[in-house]
Amino acid sequence: MKLSHFNFNLPEELLAERPAENRDESKLMVLNRKEQTIEHKTFKDLIDYFEPQDVMVLNNTKVFPARLYGNKEKTGARIEVFLLRELNSETRLWDVLVDPARKIRIGNKLYFGDDESLVAEVIDNTTSRGRTLRFLYDGSYEEFRRKLTDLGETPLPKYIKRDVEPEDQERYQTIYAKEEGAVAAPTAGLHFSRHLLKRLEIKGVNFAEVTLHVGLGTFSPVEVEDLSKHKMDSEEAYIRKPATDTINRAIGEKRRICAVGTTVMRALESAVSSANTLNEFEGWTNKFIFPPYDFSIANCMITNFHTPKSTLLMMVSAFAGHDLMKKAYDEAIKEGYKFYSYGDAMLII
Repeated sequence: MKLSHFNFNLPEELLAERPAENRDESKLMVLNRKEQTIEHKTFKDLIDYFEPQDVMVLNNTKVFPARLYGNKEKTGARIEVFLLRELNSETRLWDVLVDPARKIRIGNKLYFGDDESLVAEVIDNTTSRGRTLRFLYDGSYEEFRRKLTDLGETPLPKYIKRDVEPEDQERYQTIYAKEEGAVAAPTAGLHFSRHLLKRLEIKGVNFAEVTLHVGLGTFSPVEVEDLSKHKMDSEEAYIRKPATDTINRAIGEKRRICAVGTTVMRALESAVSSANTLNEFEGWTNKFIFPPYDFSIANCMITNFHTPKSTLLMMVSAFAGHDLMKKAYDEAIKEGYKFYSYGDAMLII
């Protein structure tokens, strides 16, 4: 498979600027791989496709307010700083992206907040947009993290052209988010309401939680025609014993195991044992899944509709089958499904 196999024309009006009014009322397209069929449903109809003892695997990562705006010393130029990951909590070192990057050099200082009580010094220039900053702040680590949260805003994807609104703080977060560390939401999970989760629980569906802190690598463009030459950025992931116990029992009983999102699928496929069961995992994964690929753990997947040439689309193609995926995307465009982070959902069984 080549990069050009994943290109298609996506009308701009189908990029979702806002979430659906209710989480579980977005559209749901259901792909049946065995029957090669496509159905059109509403997300809350999902419950009809699961039986007692089936398992849904959720990514419980929590988005932190990663986008800050500071002013450069002397010139006062406004600089956007996007926090990517904390490198060292003691010295307060962070990997960040800066925009506009051309104005920021090693040794520059940036000031944040009306009182300028938070200062950052640029100490490394890693890529064209990437920098390493050392934050300077008079206070404990807890106070420093609180300050970042106060000054930061919800890191909506760049394709959303409007300003961040108060509802984004809640809606660009799954209702089961608990482990802070993502700079982007695991968007397939945004469709679950408390009511739907409760109904699934009452039906007897089991839940397993894993953590994969979504980084910007998930959205980095693929710039090589030969997909085997693309390198994914590493993302931090954790799979604990309660999750492996639940999932491995379901594998043994041949139940439906549903990965809620590409991030869950990547975490699961990074921790497969030689017996095709799930191992506990703690570390970093740069797993890049593209066709052809044999999946070992999940036999079902929920995902959003992805943009052309994205690594997410490649994974969906590997799972659904390329021809069925292309047919589904043609139909999604014809039927006006919304794409990307706040968009509609697809269930692949």
